[in-house]
Amino acid sequence: MKPSIKKLRVGVIGVGYLGKFHAEKYAHMDHVNLVGVVDPVKDNAVNVAKKLGTTAYLDHKDLFGKVDAVSIVVPTPLHFDISSDFLKNDVDVLIEKPMTTTLEEADELIRISESRDLMIQVGHLERFNPAVIALQDIVNQPMFIESHRLSVYNERGTDVSVVLDLMIHDIDIILNFVKSDIKNIHAAGIPVISEHVDIANARLEFTNGCVANVTASRISAKNERKIRLFQRDAYVSVDFAHHEITVIQKHGKEGLVDLIPGMEIKQLCFTKGDALEDELKSFVKAVITRQPPEVTGQVGREALAMALSIMEQIQHSSNRFLDS
Repeated sequence: MKPSIKKLRVGVIGVGYLGKFHAEKYAHMDHVNLVGVVDPVKDNAVNVAKKLGTTAYLDHKDLFGKVDAVSIVVPTPLHFDISSDFLKNDVDVLIEKPMTTTLEEADELIRISESRDLMIQVGHLERFNPAVIALQDIVNQPMFIESHRLSVYNERGTDVSVVLDLMIHDIDIILNFVKSDIKNIHAAGIPVISEHVDIANARLEFTNGCVANVTASRISAKNERKIRLFQRDAYVSVDFAHHEITVIQKHGKEGLVDLIPGMEIKQLCFTKGDALEDELKSFVKAVITRQPPEVTGQVGREALAMALSIMEQIQHSSNRFLDS
């Protein structure tokens, strides 16, 4: 077992658009020493390192023996090789979502981490969104969920399907709330600009009776992130972009004149917060205390398994369409 660490030595692998924010957050944390940043693009590594007063490296292997934990913020196809290299060198890892490209890779990373008593945290950022946290006290056994995650086109992330790029956020949220096995998946999607699927819809049917309808697109004219949940005693709507939660819920109070009889309508606002900083602080705390992280490797694997099943259904649908 790793000993308790007072000043955590941390590195960031990949300091492109998202990785540089990881590095900035670590650089300003107490109990953390940002040992170095790694990027095969020399200018990326040098510029970020210079700004944050740390060391630039071009190869992740140069950090072996110098760090206790790393954030891995590289293209998804590289997640497995780099993560396994660090785990085999007794380094805890935070892996940006999706965890890997295959379940076999995810299982192998989990196996390595468990055999060496190491941490894997998967970067499902929405777990640290103030709105999602607020819903924990409101949502109870939802029976229908509808989510929309639409984004204007951005080349970043197009190395994978929109299911792994965007939809997987809502998949993780839904799995966290439903807590039931999947029964059926019906999905459709098409590539429009990239070589991967750019817009997708999935209907998820769970064994407990809950149904979720999930849509993701990266070719929208505007950004939109909304989720609606229906349960026996309430309807909950969340607009992430406008930081609003609407709750229509039974109040059980006599004599009130309501817009909807017996129902109370509450409009809640939540502060934007800094989900990335909260995520990284949670990772640092898990590494130092040796307590399980908020989003374990197993949780990341479950979201990946659902996403890959949706992608498989999309492929089958496309094949049937072409055959017809």
